[in-house]
Amino acid sequence: MNRVAPFCLALLAGLAVASVAQAADRLVVLNKSDDTASILDASNGRVLATVPVGHAPHEAVVLGDGRSCAVSDYGDRAKPGHTITLLDIDKGASLGRIELPEGARPHGLAALPDGRLLVTAEGLGELLLLDPKARRVETRIPTFQEISHMVVATPDGRRAFVANIGSGSVTAVEGRKAIRQIPTGKGAEGIAMTPDGREVWVTNREADTVSVIDANGLEVVASVSAVAFPIRVKITPDGRRALVSCAKSGDVAVIDVAARREIGRIQIDQESVPGAAQRLFSTQFGKSPVPVGLLVAPDGKRAWVACTNADVVSVLDLETLTVVGRLTAGKEPDGLAGSFGR
Repeated sequence: MNRVAPFCLALLAGLAVASVAQAADRLVVLNKSDDTASILDASNGRVLATVPVGHAPHEAVVLGDGRSCAVSDYGDRAKPGHTITLLDIDKGASLGRIELPEGARPHGLAALPDGRLLVTAEGLGELLLLDPKARRVETRIPTFQEISHMVVATPDGRRAFVANIGSGSVTAVEGRKAIRQIPTGKGAEGIAMTPDGREVWVTNREADTVSVIDANGLEVVASVSAVAFPIRVKITPDGRRALVSCAKSGDVAVIDVAARREIGRIQIDQESVPGAAQRLFSTQFGKSPVPVGLLVAPDGKRAWVACTNADVVSVLDLETLTVVGRLTAGKEPDGLAGSFGR
């Protein structure tokens, strides 16, 4: 008995370590030029796995189980994407793909509380409702707008909002149909919802503004200046601040949500890498690192921004508003997702 006990204790200890390792915080970084997703340890930035996905992946979102992640295989004009790749975050492996209609060019993603997934089909001008478990498209909802790019949903999943770059608008969707078109500004692209579900924030990249929409009244109630080329927005978990990545100025604007005003800028202090001229944004913003994808930690103390022309993901301290680290994954990082606290 005495000989067996140490072995059992060692086995139990090993299982405990394995459980902790699986439950560690993870970052998912999409590498557009590599057609891969990198899975990183959020505590130290170490790359744990690199998984092949579809061509030119753009956005990622963790599904309701906290263990799987959906990736939009956007593609390009020569090779339009029409799949969603599903990843097992803990195992660092692909779970397969969901086939979408030809020409879909999937981009924006929103995970719903019931496990289903919203996907913008930019090439079709539609919002798709998917069942990831069944690997199928349930519903196709026309937006009647141009370049329907990003999407968010209310906390209860009953209403969705789609940002339309070409139309400079947001489409409100409920009951599997578009219920209102809300003009915001030229180049409406990034979109986020406050944690209480009351407001939708939209970055109008060509207008250098952020529009605030009343999620119930479905109208713009405020506009905030955000120079230059605001492209993504995330709200901190406490709902007090909005982070806006500004591709042209190469920094992240910090906006006080209640006061509707900018209170600071986080300077990225990176430059584009050689060869950036052949990428999506080329050199239209000079040597800017072109910060795009944003992710905020659940505790609101840290954030990450993908600098797509600099091949780095910058780690932001939201208390000091400074860059405190730089992570490397693959070429042309863009979409970010995170699995925390499991």
